[in-house]
Formats: sequence, structure tokens, C-alpha cells
Amino acid sequence: APLHPKPVYISGEKDGITAEIALQYNDGYTESIFTFANNINTKEGGTHLVGFKSALTRTANTYATSSGVLKNGKDAALSGEDIREGLTAVISVKLPNPQFEGQTKMKLGNSEAKGIVESIVNETLGAYFEENPSVARKVIEKAVQAARAREAARKARELTRRKGALEDTGLPGKLADCSEKDAALSEIFIVEGDSAGGSAKQGRDRRTQAILPLRGKILNVEKARFDKMLASEEIRILITALGTSIGTEDFDINKTRYHKIILMTDADVDGAHIRTLLLTFFYRQMPQIIEQGYLYIAQPPLFKVKKGRTEKYIQNEAEMQNMLFELAADDIEMSLKGQVVKGKALIPHLKRLSKFERLMEWFNRRRKDPDVLKLILKEGINKEILKSKKAVEKLSALIQKEVPNITADEVNSDEEHQAYSVEIRRHNSKILVDTNFLSSPEFKELENHYSIIKDLGEPPYKAETKEGLREMNSSTELLDCVLGVAKKGLTIQRYKGLGEMNPQQLWETTMDSEKRTLLQVTIEDTVQADEIFTILMGDQVEPRKDFITKHALEARNIDI
Repeated sequence: APLHPKPVYISGEKDGITAEIALQYNDGYTESIFTFANNINTKEGGTHLVGFKSALTRTANTYATSSGVLKNGKDAALSGEDIREGLTAVISVKLPNPQFEGQTKMKLGNSEAKGIVESIVNETLGAYFEENPSVARKVIEKAVQAARAREAARKARELTRRKGALEDTGLPGKLADCSEKDAALSEIFIVEGDSAGGSAKQGRDRRTQAILPLRGKILNVEKARFDKMLASEEIRILITALGTSIGTEDFDINKTRYHKIILMTDADVDGAHIRTLLLTFFYRQMPQIIEQGYLYIAQPPLFKVKKGRTEKYIQNEAEMQNMLFELAADDIEMSLKGQVVKGKALIPHLKRLSKFERLMEWFNRRRKDPDVLKLILKEGINKEILKSKKAVEKLSALIQKEVPNITADEVNSDEEHQAYSVEIRRHNSKILVDTNFLSSPEFKELENHYSIIKDLGEPPYKAETKEGLREMNSSTELLDCVLGVAKKGLTIQRYKGLGEMNPQQLWETTMDSEKRTLLQVTIEDTVQADEIFTILMGDQVEPRKDFITKHALEARNIDI
């Protein structure tokens, strides 16, 4: 939550250089500063950022001393890191002849920008603190708390080292390390629990693959101060295994012991939660690991399919569907546009049917009646028809005649689109047939895939199988029939836990670098990534509740 309701806005111009800065403090622990020069995102900062940080530190310490929060001569000055805890700021400068440095040319190098930004911030922010003492006091008190927490974290680090909490080798006892010493050739699997850890240790390539099992769910670092985080045993073990240390002063990416850090968790909800907690840790505490491309997510197979003595691992739902359609196409014939289709030629049509049924399910979950939808599609209703009141009345009458238990409202005028609309209700379903609905991307996609239903003709739909002719009254029944034919004689096992695989299976499907699939973790949009971690993992309940409400219908494979 914000510490002050309105962001602080600072602007000024000197020697042809204009600076604009907006900043706001919240009760979190993360510092987020975004810098721009001539509207170019300077991701690596530069002289304008240095000037801002310097001025902020000086102004905050000056106010803290003059207001009596810090006792002159007794209390140590607040560090810049403490003052910036919980700060979100945007810095924008406009200057003639900008000079960009660094490999990516995303760092401002103009030396004059530092002094000008520093001067503008000193003057404006100092005046703001004097005029808004309640806000200033909250900012300073938060910085003092941050300084105390940092000191406690330093003592915790020293205590950990003194106690010899690690093994004599300097590595955690849980870690099954690899023999390779070159970090570029080494990888570590961070696995969930001792069961999966045991299988992974037995199945790995001991030369290049290390295994670190973690017990339970690690601390949510989004809600925890640095000292509390360091008190967590599982996080200390993880930091030590990686070798980078932690914290702004101590973290060193060059000491990373593995250039592939692979998160390997179960395919259930708990596994997803543990993976999210680990991603939060890396994003907030070791973002350089992600930026360097060292962080990966293992993709163990979702299914094992067995037929007789033959076994096959299937990576995901899409691959599973493709396999089933290939099997079905060998054993089934269907009539499309009056022609018998079978074998490989049938597969694209089965995929179209599946896509249509998935879209219908999507609408059904949003309480759009499937029978009404199919009638609208069958009649070819489009937004042009809605321009005629008589045509809409005719559509309403047709729906009431063809679909039982329908309630239809009066036809209403849609002035925005110079058209008409009608609301159709049935049980708990409701469809407002208007221009917005018929123009929506989802309806357009459904309309496009309805071509498969046209090709099938009028029900009952017929399919010739090895067991004889089958007749189905709906496209849903037809798809079920196809999948039933495909699954005959198959044993399909859906994996939820890595512990369900023996060491050899885990090696063949998930760990063998020649065969496995890995997802590399990248940050495409820093602002969006920051926002999503704050919403989902932060301590504010309302934004998370709103997010869940908005996206609830998109959830799949929920454990209840």
C-alpha cells in the first residue's frame, strides 16, 4: 500500500536539460526505478540515475537530522539502499546530444546530467519534505526500519558463518554436487522433496548434474524482510549451493557455480506453488541470474501411454491429442461434404472438430447457452442483420421456437452502433445478441471453426468403426466417439509427481540433455513482471482477489 496518496512530482530545467521525476513510496521492500533519456529506456541507468540517488540520499539525511529523527553525532547516516526501500520512481531527462554507453547502449553517459538532476531533486524534494512533514516522517521512519533490518541481516550472515552451519566442504549436506568444476558445463536441479530428490540423484549424470532437494515450500520473499529471509534454512541452503552470496553488496554473478539452474517440481498445484515461490526469490533477490539466461524450468512429461509392451511419454495435452487423432484416423471413417474421409486425410478435420468443441466449452463456462450459439451460427447471423429491427425480431422468434425454455426480452435499440439487440435467457445462461458480441474475437473464431459442423451435415452424425456404424446426435458425442476409438487398448497415466517415476524414467524424460525439454525464464517486460509479482505474491489481498476473479474461468487442472 502507498505510504502517501499522491506521487511526488519533480521537474526542472537547467542549461538546456529538462528533468521530470515522479516517485512514490509503498510499504513493501522492493526498489523499482525506471529511467529514460529522450524517451529512450535506459535500462542500465547512467548519470541521471546516479544524480537522483545521490540527491535523494542527501536530502533524506538532511531532513532526518534537522527534524530530530536521527540524532546528530549519535545515529549513523541512512544509506541510499535504506532510503530507497519501497520506492517506485520514474526519471525522465531530455537533453541535446545524448551519449549512450555500455554494450547495449542503454546507459546515459553525459556527465552534466548528474549535476543538473542532483540540483533539481535537492531543491524540490527538500521543499516538499518541509511542506509535507507527515509524508517525510513516514519515509524517514521506513528508512530507519530498513537500516535496522539490514544491520540484523548482516549480523545473521556473520552468525551463520561463525556457527559453521554449512558442512566442512562449505556446501550444504543436502546438495549432491557434480564433479565438473567449470560452471558453464554444470547444471543444478532444484527439486521438490526428498522423494523426487532421491530419484534425481540416482538418475543424473554425476559429472555435470547436481541435485538440491528442498523440503516443503520456501519462504515468500515478496512479503519478508531481508533478515527474515536469511533466517530461513531452505533459502540459506539454496544461496550457499549457488555460490553467489546475496544482497546488493555481496551478490556476485561471476561466482555462480552453475550456468543452468533448473527448477524441477511436480505437475500439481503444490508443485506450481513451489515453482512460483522460487521464481519470486530469483526475480526479487537474484535478477541477474534471469538476465544472464541461467534460470530454466524442467518440462517433465505429462502422460505415459502404454499399449502392450510399448511405452511412450507424452509431453503435453496438445501432443497427446495429436497422437490420439492419429490412432483414431486408422480405425474410423467419417462423411464430410458427402465424401468418405479416412486415414491421414481425416486428422485435420478431427483437429477442427476439437477446436470447435473447446471454443464451445469456453463460451459455456461463461454461461452462453450452446444450443442458442449453434442456432445463431447455423442461421449465419452477423452484425449487418442487427441493423434491421424486423430481422432481430424474427431471430428472437426463431430461437424461442427452436430452443426449449427460452426467455427473450423486447428488441432494444443500440444507438451506439445504429443497430438493434435482444437478450436471450435460458436457465442460468444469458446471451446479449448485439454488435459487440457478434464482433468479438472469440465469436469470430467460433464462427470460423463452425465450418467443420457445416461439413458434417445435419445430425445424426455417422462414423464407421471396426465394430460397425455409430450414430451420434451432437458434435460433442462425435468427438467423444473418436477419442474412445483412439484410446481402446491404451493405458494412459497422467503424472502428477516426479516421485512417480523411477530414476531411469526421470533421466530419459526430464534430465537427459539430448532428449529433454527446458523452458528458459526471461523477462520481456520489467514493469509488467514487477506488477504481476506484486499482485500475486504481495501482502495486499484485494488486488489478488480481483486478479483471481478476472481470470478464474481461464484456470485449468484445478485441484479441489
